[in-house]
Amino acid sequence: MSLGIEIAAALAVPILLGYWLDGYFGIQPWLLLTGCLVGIINIFILIFKLNERLNKK
Repeated sequence: MSLGIEIAAALAVPILLGYWLDGYFGIQPWLLLTGCLVGIINIFILIFKLNERLNKK
């Protein structure tokens, strides 16, 4: 269950932050798209770290 929360947070936090910053600065949709990209990169990093942990055992 903690893995699911970790994956959801790795994707949701940058997207929500980008959405909020877009509204604050008024430059839609650029920071939201940047947040999406950062979230996807976070997911890949998380998958590679998980793969590394599972292969060590």
